[in-house]
Formats: sequence, structure tokens, C-alpha cells
Amino acid sequence: MKNRLAFLSNSKAFFTLVIMGVGFLAGAKLVQDSQVVAEDVQAAQKILDLNFDQNEVNMLLRNVNQTLSGMKELHNYEIDNSIPPAFTFRPQHTGKPIAESQKSQQWELPTKVEMPTNRNDLAFYTVAELSVLIRERKITSVELTQFFIERLKQYGGELESVITITEERAMAQAKKADDLLKNGTYLGPLHGIPYGAKDLFSVPDYKTTWGAGPYKDQNRGDELATVVKKLDEAGAVLVAKLTLGALAMGDVWYGGTTKNPWNLEQGSSGSSAGSGSSTAAGLVPFALGTETLGSIVSPSTRNGVTGLRPTFGRVSRAGAMALSWTMDKIGPMTRSALDCALVLDAIRGEDNKDLTVQNHPFNYKGKADLSKLKIGYLKDYFDGGRGSQKINDSISLEVLKSLGAKLEPVEWVSDMPFGAMQAILTAEASAAFDALTRSDQDTLLVRQNAGAWPNLFRAARFTSAVDYINANRARYELVEKVNALMKEYDVIVTPSFGGSQLLTTNLTGHPCVVLKNGYNNQGSPTSISFIGNLFDEATILSVARTYQEATDFDEQHPPKFLN
Repeated sequence: MKNRLAFLSNSKAFFTLVIMGVGFLAGAKLVQDSQVVAEDVQAAQKILDLNFDQNEVNMLLRNVNQTLSGMKELHNYEIDNSIPPAFTFRPQHTGKPIAESQKSQQWELPTKVEMPTNRNDLAFYTVAELSVLIRERKITSVELTQFFIERLKQYGGELESVITITEERAMAQAKKADDLLKNGTYLGPLHGIPYGAKDLFSVPDYKTTWGAGPYKDQNRGDELATVVKKLDEAGAVLVAKLTLGALAMGDVWYGGTTKNPWNLEQGSSGSSAGSGSSTAAGLVPFALGTETLGSIVSPSTRNGVTGLRPTFGRVSRAGAMALSWTMDKIGPMTRSALDCALVLDAIRGEDNKDLTVQNHPFNYKGKADLSKLKIGYLKDYFDGGRGSQKINDSISLEVLKSLGAKLEPVEWVSDMPFGAMQAILTAEASAAFDALTRSDQDTLLVRQNAGAWPNLFRAARFTSAVDYINANRARYELVEKVNALMKEYDVIVTPSFGGSQLLTTNLTGHPCVVLKNGYNNQGSPTSISFIGNLFDEATILSVARTYQEATDFDEQHPPKFLN
């Protein structure tokens, strides 16, 4: 029989009090079908910051035990990870008005692109450049797809960034793209372009591992992730399912640790580890990542790629592993801000499955005139930086000024219960993987320390329903405060990991684009981030493109993978 602590972590009696908003029951007697008694509740009160007197405890016992009977039925009821709660989070639109009509996109694609003398140079062409080569029939999708599959086979093992090469599916898609083009049908900038996807997106006929030992042979049947379906329709070619830290945390998965191509002694960060590593090393032109709390921003930084975390509700998550129903977001990881815009345009929009998604316009305008935008910067976070990161961030501000930006110092939102709001993520993640915890299969995950998922899932049982709901009420106020601040600006510039902004914007759902702005003393990339108003990815991507065209960081690639 498990020890007392293990019982506290898994007790069904706890869920009774959680549902009632009372909390976890500690010290319950390990007796078959035992009733919850007064001393159980008394022992639990310290955990939940409660102070019921003895009479109040005695009065609630009948209701607790009655609810427990119903909870036992729930614990025996199988709920697949794909089933969402019967409620949705939509950040309120009280900030800058959202565009109402869709305008024609102003991609400003390159006009002259030639095949390289050294064919290996194709590995680091942008999506925009490759799209011109395909449209002008200077290379076929089949040839390009074969090229990247060879790169995946050559380097994927060294980087530990690839789980499955979807070769059969890819070659069929590439042939279809070539046939369409021969017959006069061009689907757009992603037509025939290979890409990779974090292996939490379901694709029929291929396993979907979620990077985790308990699911390493999982087959999701006919389930096809909406983003993959949309990319199919745009003519893109899925060539690989890429690594992620187990259940979307970090860069450690059941097969190893994904490497940073700039420094193979270093992990690639996570959880979109394989997406960042593979894109940076030229194994794919772009990849799909997801972010709940930094999982696009962090690996984009470490691997030196351009990542877009769209507005919450911009891209459907149907067919993707759920970690946090109110915080998960899907976005592209690419070589440039323009590439991010091209991919976002293909994957955005409603699908009548993910009910958080809203079908707002995406009016991309090419490069931006920074002198006509109101741009703020989080001065305290820049001043508080250290070392090479601070130097690189300061230079980035000077570059923006040289491009016409009139930077205004801004104070970020503070004085909020951020610790409580972060518990929203762990509470939802614990619910998403309740069956894993109860079955004790969480022991099959590679990481087992205090900060790893198994113990975070267990600890989340100590969060009451009342506290979870009140944390979301505080979150409502947080959205209001960020909207009020963002309403005054088109873009706010910030160190990517400065202060509380990363947690804040993941809670509020505001979009962010992260891009390389230099290197640290170890030769690994650093980054800077641009935050935008809800559903205004177009502006921050235009600003990011303008910055990139004035610098050359996005044109620099890991030396080991150039040949």
C-alpha cells in the first residue's frame, strides 16, 4: 500500500472538496470505503488556508461524503485528452479595436531568386525564397522534399530533434503539389514547401508521442490536427514530426535531449525543442510549435529562429495535445518574420471544433514605417538586464531608433497575484493528465524531480476549485490592465524574459514575436520580443521584418550545419 503522502496526492476524497471549493482532505484513514471524518478536514485546512471551527467542520461532513460518492463515478469515467471543458476562455476585447474587414495581403515577396550554386544552401533559404523557386518551377516540390528528408536523416539523430520522418505521406503530398502546378493551380506561398511539426499534433497513420514514454507508441486513429489540415490545403508538405519535451515541458523527451545546433553541449530549450533545433539547423524551412508558458519564445531564443506566439484564439488547437485549455497556443517557428506571416495566414481561423477560435482579419502590410507607429519599451526590464543580453538588447533599441522609432518608456503591469494565476496552468494540466497520475504511469516519464510534470500534477491537487476560479477572476482584471496599456501603443518592445511579461502575456493571450538580436559569450543566440494588441500580429510582424532587414542576424546560421 502506498505511503501516506502518496495517498494524499491521489485520494479521491480530495476531489470531493475541490469541487466544493473546500480543498484537499489530508489524514484520511486508509480503510476500504471509509467515510471522511472531522479529523480529515481539520488536517486539510492548513493546506488550503482555511480556518473552519469544529462545528462548521461537523456540519459539512455529510455533504462532503455525499459528493465523494459522485466523484468516484467521475474517477472511473474515461475522458480522452481531446475533450475540452464545457467552458472557454476568450480574452475580452477592451483594448485597441480589432480590424473588421480582411484586406489583400502585401507580402512583398522577393522578386529574383535563383537556385544556389551549392545545392546545400537551399537548407537556409526562407519560405518566401523557396516559394518563388517553386512558383517559377526552378525546383519541384518532390526535389525539395527529398532534399529536406535527406537533411533530416543526416542530422536528426545528432540533434535528437526528430521523432518520425513522414516520408511516404510527404512524397505523396509533394507529387500532388507538382501536379497541381503543372495543371495551372497555384495554392499560394506555401505551395510545395516542406515543414515539420511538434509531435503533439495528430496525423493519421503516424504515431503521436507527445514526447513522453507512456505515449511513445500512441496512435490517435483518424484524428488530423486542424493546423496540419490547413497546411495540407495550402499545399505545404509535412516531412517530419519533431521532438518536444515530455508532455510539453523542456527539451528532455523519452529518446534523449534535443540539442542546440549552435552549441551541441547545450539543450535546445523547450518545449518546442525539435521545432526550434530543426529549423535553425536547416532540416526544415519552418516548423509548428506550441506555447503555454514560453515554449515558442524560449526555444526560438536558444536556437536563434523567429517565433510567433499568436493571440490566444487565433489558431485552432483541435487535434493537438491539450495541456492547458485556457493557455495553449500554436504558432510558427521560421527563419524570418515574413515567413511567420506566411504560415500564420494559412493556419489561422475557425474550424468549428476549437470554440475559443475567432475569425478576425489578418491584414499584413509588409515592412513598417516605424516613425508612424507608437512604440513603447519596458525600460525597467532593459535597465535590469545583465551581461551580453543587456548589451544586445540596448543595441536593438538603438537600431529601432535609427529606423525612425520614437521609443517611449513604459511600466509593465504589476501588483497582481501572479503566483496564483500561474497555478491555473498546473491545475488544468493536472486535469488533462488525471488518468496518467491515477494509473501511476507518470513514473514512465524521464524527468521525475520536484519541478517535473509528475510532481507538479500531484501538487496541483492541492489547488481548490474556489482558488482556481478566483485566480481566473484576477486574470480577467489582468487582461483589462494589459488592454488599457496596449491600447496606447502599436508595439511594446521587451527583453524576451524580462520581469513578469512572459507569464502575463501568456495569461492574457496577447501576441508576441521573438527574434534573434545577437549572441551571448558562449556563442548561443539571444533574442528580443515585440508584444502586440490582441489579434494584431500583422503590426508586430511588420516591425520585426523591418528590424530584420536592417540587421543580418536572421541570415546567420549554425556553422556546423552549413555544408
